[in-house]
Amino acid sequence: MFAIMTTGQLHRKMLTELQQIYTASEASILTDWIFEKRINFSKADIIKNTSAPLNENQIKKINIDLNRLLQHEPIQYVLQEAWFYKLKLKVNGHVLVPRPETEELVELICNKPIHNKPINIIDIGTGSGCIAIALKKHLPDAHVTAIDIDNNALIIARENALAHKVLVDFKAIDFLNNAEWVKQNQFDVIVSNPPYIPMQEKENLDKNVAGYEPGTALFVPDDNPLLFYKKIIEFAKSHLKKDGKIYVEIHENFASEVCTLFSNFYKKVSILKDLYGKNRFVTATSKIL
Repeated sequence: MFAIMTTGQLHRKMLTELQQIYTASEASILTDWIFEKRINFSKADIIKNTSAPLNENQIKKINIDLNRLLQHEPIQYVLQEAWFYKLKLKVNGHVLVPRPETEELVELICNKPIHNKPINIIDIGTGSGCIAIALKKHLPDAHVTAIDIDNNALIIARENALAHKVLVDFKAIDFLNNAEWVKQNQFDVIVSNPPYIPMQEKENLDKNVAGYEPGTALFVPDDNPLLFYKKIIEFAKSHLKKDGKIYVEIHENFASEVCTLFSNFYKKVSILKDLYGKNRFVTATSKIL
């Protein structure tokens, strides 16, 4: 016979088990998110209805979620949603979980549009489409192209664009293959949050990142950590308009190297910190003729 549990009983069970691997604060947040998603109960609702019985389906769903969280799976994958720049996006194991610091990359572009006229933007390695969709949402006159090597990621990105009623030109392209650049337009803005974590750092990452997020979107060879920045510069030589701008997210440990790399080709190169005070972005403008 299936054991019926009350809201309060299952809530306490989940909190107790999650605290085996998460802090009390993290366990509380995760539990609240699961209950709000699965039974539409806020924390206040749980307190008011602690004796309310849950049905078999609700209990099964929440227990499945609990087991996934106990395996260190990201809550965003469990719920299949994440928030980015005030937009709720669908996510799964084919795309990175959008980070708050990447929102700042969007903010940099939205706050400093290049021209009054419509601009062309390309997002390299779009994943869930978070950057491209947020930019199109806040710069509706811009033409936004977004590329990724993974067709499964592009399925998610297209679903997200459709959900938010924005038109983004998604393309399946292996950016490391120069031959696939031929048919691309020229752009006013190149933006990218490319893979930048050396493989040797994988063992130091949190289990929910290393064990679940797509490696192709995270890691670069240990002997070539600036691989994608070199390719972005090469791409920009023929695809960035005069006085165009480049915005890239970076590994904090390679900030000076990325800055030096871009300084060989651009006059105005800056390293910017993220909300945590870490070197996180490099911007570049104005080609050196």
